[in-house]
Amino acid sequence: MKGKYHINVFWSDEDKAWVADAPDLKSCSAFGDTPEQALRELEVAMEAWLATAREKGMPIPKPRYRPAIYAAE
Repeated sequence: MKGKYHINVFWSDEDKAWVADAPDLKSCSAFGDTPEQALRELEVAMEAWLATAREKGMPIPKPRYRPAIYAAE
């Protein structure tokens, strides 16, 4: 299921690093020196997020986030 979640990757001047986040998974983000590294780290974070949600019986959100660029469709 993790492949269905939208992922944002962007440069953060404040953190001086690339950030990847999955908006549908609250507070699920990761940093890296390159966009690729941030994405790899996010994949690990998403697996941990989903595993923890399952273990604690928390609801797993359906992928819903759509960037504004797709809102007109």
